[in-house]
Amino acid sequence: MGASNLHISIALFAALLALLHLPLRVEAATRHYEFNIKMQNVTRLCHTRSIVTVNGKFPGPRVVVREGDRVLINVTNLVPNNITIHWHGIRQLRSGWADGPAYVTQCPIQTGQSYVYNFTVVGQRGTLWWHAHVSWLRSTLYGPIIILPKKNVPYPFPEPYKQVPIIFGEWFNTDTEAIINQAMQTGGGPNVSDAYTINGLPGPLYNCSAKDTFKLKVKAGKTYLLRVINAALNDELFFSIANHTLTVADVDAVYVKPFKTDTILIAPGQTTNLLLHTKSAAPAATFLMTARPYATGSGTFDNSTVAGILEYESTTSTKNLPLFKPTLPPLNDTGFATNFTNRLRSLATLQFPANVPQSVDKHFLFTVGLGTKPCDQNNATCQGPNGTKFAASVSNISFIQPTTALLQAHFTGKSGGVYEPNFPYSPLRWFNFTGSPPNNTMVGNGTKLMVLPFNASVEVVMQDTSILGAESHPLHLHGYNFFVVGQGFGNYDPVNDPKRFNLVDPVERNTVGVPPGGWVAIRFLADNPGVWFMHCHLEVHTSWGLKMAWLVLDGKLPNQKLLPPPSDLPKC
Repeated sequence: MGASNLHISIALFAALLALLHLPLRVEAATRHYEFNIKMQNVTRLCHTRSIVTVNGKFPGPRVVVREGDRVLINVTNLVPNNITIHWHGIRQLRSGWADGPAYVTQCPIQTGQSYVYNFTVVGQRGTLWWHAHVSWLRSTLYGPIIILPKKNVPYPFPEPYKQVPIIFGEWFNTDTEAIINQAMQTGGGPNVSDAYTINGLPGPLYNCSAKDTFKLKVKAGKTYLLRVINAALNDELFFSIANHTLTVADVDAVYVKPFKTDTILIAPGQTTNLLLHTKSAAPAATFLMTARPYATGSGTFDNSTVAGILEYESTTSTKNLPLFKPTLPPLNDTGFATNFTNRLRSLATLQFPANVPQSVDKHFLFTVGLGTKPCDQNNATCQGPNGTKFAASVSNISFIQPTTALLQAHFTGKSGGVYEPNFPYSPLRWFNFTGSPPNNTMVGNGTKLMVLPFNASVEVVMQDTSILGAESHPLHLHGYNFFVVGQGFGNYDPVNDPKRFNLVDPVERNTVGVPPGGWVAIRFLADNPGVWFMHCHLEVHTSWGLKMAWLVLDGKLPNQKLLPPPSDLPKC
């Protein structure tokens, strides 16, 4: 063979190799969505309200992407309220401008204005969700984010026959903005919701609501993937389907070691993917799926039950079939809550590793809980404890919302008067956090950020306090997933408790419940520069100030720096 023919053969062979590899190189897509924020009349429980929606839908539209896709969502505000949207659980690697919490990463989108949220889904697959991040507007402004695996990449469980979002929410017969505004003025607890909902529907256990019932029609002998989201404002929820076993496969868009259960617990902000294996033959019965609160605090709450109906497709009528109802745990069943959360474990496989920081650069202990603050007017009496106003805090600092976005102030170097970079590493006042409360229940105030160098490994212990009663707090960290390496009851013991930490396969989440009268320890790697909100996902506690923010500095390399702000970033 001549030299020229040899070169041709090598070239052809190289081209053939390239063709063979083509199917493995799947180009990521760019997904475009238009979100028009508009008012819509919606009737539930025989009450018609004009509510804030996306595109007139309640709940809002699904955002469906594949891992690796770029997402462009143009949000146009056509309502009188200021609006932002948070893409809950999306890592937002270097794209903090698209994260969405008002006055943290952006100023709100004002009436008549638009803003394009631009981000890429990196290393995530499963179920997340989007919601408004201004005041209490997320009571009606929310919807699912469905992240499919990359093409030709299977699930680590059998391919489901069908996928169904199950979104829990709360319905209020009156305007939620009026409810929280009144509570903030009087200092008392806000009015509770009038019903819980499944996919926007309260179901047959409420008055004037039988026609507004979510029905899931299933075939016998199939596996359904239920993408469960808790979008309720203020309540953790138990959920079960009568006479059916559920397999937990994924939480917060991270696969877990599968396990079977009759009931799950899901806090506001959390998501859980469940595999529902239907019965091999269609039974002559229908089944309720119900959710009701897990309540740990001393305040009032919506003590009601939402129900949907599971029906099997068959030739017979469902009218006279028996209806089975599940048995949910007692309202304050902390034992069930603890056992359930302790069963959650990362897959920790070669394909889906649990990259838990094994050593820690920065150790923090934050207290979280309720407190009080004085009435605004001298000698006035408010409706909180002993004539005060309810407040909430992290490490006794009740967060004051700035009027300039924190990320903007940091990026432009104009942080003076906007925030202070000196959030305390540990409580300034030590006491028996879970014992008898101190005489002074007043909280401090401030807009303080915790500053982290790029790539620092971080451990945060979040300790509940019993100042106004021990209570569970679902804490959500923006911009990051974290590993839940330990939890327990009573006061955290820095000598003995770390000996029991799980550093092998702890669950990876973006929202975790701090146990009532207990603590939880999380670890994460600060590899995402920007300003990242951390707050309780019980909306009333966030309103009262149970929130803070992290400032993660840029790294040295170009791909370790926050991208510059987009030209259409809303102005304050």
